[in-house]
Amino acid sequence: MSPALMKMWISFVAMGFMIISVLTVYFTRFKVKNNIIRGILNTVAFLLILLAGLIIFYVVFSGPVPEQ
Repeated sequence: MSPALMKMWISFVAMGFMIISVLTVYFTRFKVKNNIIRGILNTVAFLLILLAGLIIFYVVFSGPVPEQ
């Protein structure tokens, strides 16, 4: 697999983390009543969005991939 294609799949994983994070926050806000579970799920969502941001930062600022 070429490096450019690998970076594409890594960015898709980051976008998936963002979607999971948004759905988790939405679910905890409107469906979960227990504050402990709500806090845990919000922490997981925050960590996922932070990880997604770091991945996107790496993909964007690692520069162009040379052609083969």
